[in-house]
Amino acid sequence: MAKDDYYEVLGIKKDASPDEIKTAFRRLAIEHHPDRGGDEAKFKEINEAYEVLKDPEKRKRYDQFGHAGVGGNSGGFDGFNGFGSQGQNINFDFGDLGLGDIFSSFFGGGGQTQANRSRSGRDVQTEIEISFEQAIFGTEVPLSLNIEDICEHCKGTTAEPGYDLKKCPTCDGKGQVITVTRTIFGNIQQASICPKCSGTGKIPEKVCSVCHGKGTLLRKQEIKLKVPAGIEDGTTIRLREHGEAIANGPKGDLYVNVRVKAHKQFTREGDLILSTEHVSMVDAALGTDIEVATVDGIIKMKIPPGTQSGSDFKLSGHGVPHLKSNGRGAHIVTILVDTPVKLSKKQENLLKEFQENSSSSKFHIWN
Repeated sequence: MAKDDYYEVLGIKKDASPDEIKTAFRRLAIEHHPDRGGDEAKFKEINEAYEVLKDPEKRKRYDQFGHAGVGGNSGGFDGFNGFGSQGQNINFDFGDLGLGDIFSSFFGGGGQTQANRSRSGRDVQTEIEISFEQAIFGTEVPLSLNIEDICEHCKGTTAEPGYDLKKCPTCDGKGQVITVTRTIFGNIQQASICPKCSGTGKIPEKVCSVCHGKGTLLRKQEIKLKVPAGIEDGTTIRLREHGEAIANGPKGDLYVNVRVKAHKQFTREGDLILSTEHVSMVDAALGTDIEVATVDGIIKMKIPPGTQSGSDFKLSGHGVPHLKSNGRGAHIVTILVDTPVKLSKKQENLLKEFQENSSSSKFHIWN
């Protein structure tokens, strides 16, 4: 059966550069990879074309004599024994086109293994809800969690008290086992955590009679969480080694997501507390003293004559405590001037008189 033109196989022109040849091969090799559901025969054809066209001498002979110039074969794909007629192991350069990720998903990540990673218990996440005032001044919240904790009988060693740990016979104390997978690229070694010792390299001479060699037991844990003053809604507090326990390793971490309830009167922006107060048109014009609610209690605040609606007044030191330094932010009070909706006849006449004489210095209102 006649072979297809190698340039057409790779989808390139006859004057393609070496980089263009390499890029085309990488793209097609990933697309037609048998372990990704691709066609094995097509993959073989792609490899064969690349083996010829990547070599300047072979490419020259192919351009001059066709398939006969290269023997009709490049000594390439040989089933699943790897590239080359001997099926040798090779390192194939696929650059940044993602074949490394393919190997990861197929064969467990190549050289880096889970057994080499630090073992610790699982992290735990929970959520609490506190009031606006508790977020401002800080509080202490009790937490009750059912999580894996160290077995008190064996202290997490997995061994019955009085018995030692011995070298794991499955992994010979290494904590990991090596398996070899035969692939189209040759033999690939994979290191994985030893299933017998869970990566510790040791097993108990006699397993714990309480946890049965697990090293942990499900137990309710009571924790008092200190919430710092000034914490914001959505903040996550991390408690190191307060998560799930694991045999012969540190506990995981506990992550507490803090939700702050909305306040009926106050809002917050950073270290500022914001609120609004209403005054009458007359009080705004003549000035007055009002009582303002703050997180510290009721405070008297002076409204100067001629205050306009929307004016802001600053109450220093009555805002949110700074998390990383001393002091507090301010409480900003926005004044809203209420315009009367219903007027008595006398009030209406007085306002009309004011309007008519607003430019006269002789006018006096409500003598």
